[in-house]
Amino acid sequence: MEKKKVAVPLVCHGHSRPVVDLFYSPITPDGFFLISASKDGSPMLRNGETGDWIGTFEGHKGAVWSCCLDTNGLRAASGSADFTAKLWDALTGDVLHSFEHKHIVRACAFSEDTHLLLTGGFEKTLRIFDLNRPDAPPREVDDSPGSVRTVAWLHSDQTILSSCTDSGGVRLWDVRSDKIVQLLETKSPVTSVEVSRDGRYITTADGSTVRFWDANHFGLVKSYNMPFNVESASLEPKLSNKFIAGGEDMWIHMFDFHTGEEIGCNKGHHGPVHCVRFSPGGESYASGSEDGTIRIWQTGPANHDENDALPGNGPAGKVKVGDDEVTSKIEGFHINDEGKNEEEKAIDI
Repeated sequence: MEKKKVAVPLVCHGHSRPVVDLFYSPITPDGFFLISASKDGSPMLRNGETGDWIGTFEGHKGAVWSCCLDTNGLRAASGSADFTAKLWDALTGDVLHSFEHKHIVRACAFSEDTHLLLTGGFEKTLRIFDLNRPDAPPREVDDSPGSVRTVAWLHSDQTILSSCTDSGGVRLWDVRSDKIVQLLETKSPVTSVEVSRDGRYITTADGSTVRFWDANHFGLVKSYNMPFNVESASLEPKLSNKFIAGGEDMWIHMFDFHTGEEIGCNKGHHGPVHCVRFSPGGESYASGSEDGTIRIWQTGPANHDENDALPGNGPAGKVKVGDDEVTSKIEGFHINDEGKNEEEKAIDI
């Protein structure tokens, strides 16, 4: 009897709570990297190609909702339920600065030029911190109609995108005037926003719909209804000819961008999928789930017999570093401390 062929992902263990955000760096001279945010309060950095664990950022005292890397992959940022956004040295894992907020920080994003950090959260305020003067008061934009769920930069840092937890649409703000200049209308609150690496498309997920918008003229290019509630979607970065979506049904679906036809479906998570992202070269993509794992899937036909298993890569046991390009990231990085005090455990809000 012929064995069934299935896609087998690299399974990345290490988080003890749900994984709620993923972010790939661009391709750097040292390769590319993947950072993950989790309700366990400890973002993790990995080799983006192999999934090998590099280090854990220790310091938050609450669930971490958002994470990102700067363009050079040298600094990381995270937004947390402990009312702070933190700036990290991605080479050593040290905290470079902690930006205090008055409520939960739900989203953060580096500007393309790496000089600014944008944050948003339950305060209904967008803040722009100057990383060259981290102690200086931030610029504040107070006109958000609700709690901020996602933020992103557009147009060489001239425009900000934001979506809200309790109202539909994506708002585009002119950075110079702090005014809303455009609203991308959706029926449900937008849970995922991604600007394509070539700057052409904005990909959004709301309810059970994935939409693609022209990033320059803001018209709706494509809209596809899914047979499940979608939490996250990502467009293939090289050819823009396919996209992935994940959500409540625990599967990662791949679709043809031009027709909306489903061309692949990967199963393996044991809880809802909260985030999906393509790697910068498009050869693989990662998914993060309520089950606490990250899975890295090959975009091409990398099939295995269904009883095959690829080794998981987590901080417990071995930390494998097969590639020279990540050696510089390993040196001096803080190792995950298993013995946290009770008061340091993540606040799940």
